[in-house]
Amino acid sequence: MRFFCYFSTMVLGLFLSSSLCAADGPLGIDHRLDYDNSGIWDRQVQLNVINGLLAVDVAGALWLGHDTRLGKTFWYSMDATLAGTVSSQILKRVFSRKRPIDSESPNEWFANSGHQSFPSGEVTVMTAMVTPFILEYRHDYPAVYALELLPFYDAVARMKVRGHWQTDVLAGFALGTGVSLLAHSRQSPWLVSVLPDGITIGVHTRF
Repeated sequence: MRFFCYFSTMVLGLFLSSSLCAADGPLGIDHRLDYDNSGIWDRQVQLNVINGLLAVDVAGALWLGHDTRLGKTFWYSMDATLAGTVSSQILKRVFSRKRPIDSESPNEWFANSGHQSFPSGEVTVMTAMVTPFILEYRHDYPAVYALELLPFYDAVARMKVRGHWQTDVLAGFALGTGVSLLAHSRQSPWLVSVLPDGITIGVHTRF
């Protein structure tokens, strides 16, 4: 899809623009970035951004319900976020990859359960949150592609604080996109089908 190719090109271009003389890993692009935990890269700022988006996602779904186009998209986003969270946590434990902050080598996989670098859970979740809106509104409002900047920011921020390698964040983006495509392809959001109608109908509908 166009937005997937565009985003991947941006990310790879950023990574490849830096020195890759010591790059390694499965795609030959993994390397440590210069550590920076200040300004917009500050870890607390990262957490504030993703927690803020989660709050908006939940509030939008509960307020609008599933009977409007936008409300239904919020619920698709909730589906994708849940699926992305669960799947990324499973994969982290399966691959047990060491983070850049713990090792200079990107080739240390299956270390032990305490290492959970691959894939990036936060990039997965942030991608899963925004992609259903891009899928739903890309033809009507092309500006919605700007939402891709959010997972892009998170990907760079996670590498800046040496929380993830390049392939970790790319895998997170791919996983988040994949679960979003699956969620958006359903006729009705999964959570809507399992939660009580009193929750999914929307607060504004009841009043």
